[in-house]
Amino acid sequence: MARRAKQYETLEFDPELSELPPEARWREWMNRVEAVIFSAPQPVERPELTRIVGRDANIDLLIEDIRADLQRKPYDVVNVAGGWQMRTRPAYASVIAASAALPDRRLDLTETEAMVLVSIAYHQPVTRGGVADILGRDVSRDVIGALRDKDMITAGPRSPTPGAPFTYVTTKSFLKHFGLDTLRDLPDLEALEDAGLLNANSSAASFASIVDTAEDDPDDQNEFDDQGPAT
Repeated sequence: MARRAKQYETLEFDPELSELPPEARWREWMNRVEAVIFSAPQPVERPELTRIVGRDANIDLLIEDIRADLQRKPYDVVNVAGGWQMRTRPAYASVIAASAALPDRRLDLTETEAMVLVSIAYHQPVTRGGVADILGRDVSRDVIGALRDKDMITAGPRSPTPGAPFTYVTTKSFLKHFGLDTLRDLPDLEALEDAGLLNANSSAASFASIVDTAEDDPDDQNEFDDQGPAT
């Protein structure tokens, strides 16, 4: 096995495939992109895909053609956290759950943690005091610590207010967990308020269900550079 792996390492990789006719070249580029996305445990970003195709290849068009091929499949290539990932179509969620083939990957949040997470997601960068003002009640350091331990939030820039307290922002793990490409994909804030999800009675399950039914083009939200916070 080790010898075979070493043999593969010595093969010269040709991204251009200039010896192939255009149609066959494009199909092979599609196959390469699909293979990498299929095998990757995390969303695959554009720089990783440009390494495996020719200079004249358009990643977005390749993805479009791959998605067209997958229209009758129970899975699709979707935008997640600034990259692409294979995901099962929502219609098959109950089938997968009934099969018990996958471990339970639900995010275990208390109601308080869910409300703090929602508040940070929509108002970031925001301080702990700012979250308390939004919710109308104190927010303990333990709740903030729990969300950081679950990799849902991280420290943002310091606030310009007296004492320069830390602000908090969501992470890429937040985007990945809720199947979002960017913060622009969050559901409309007014819709959440109308649904009562910005009060003390909201729950993590409610937030997750609304994220799953988010519109394609919701209102613009704050974005951050790729330095830990979600974009």
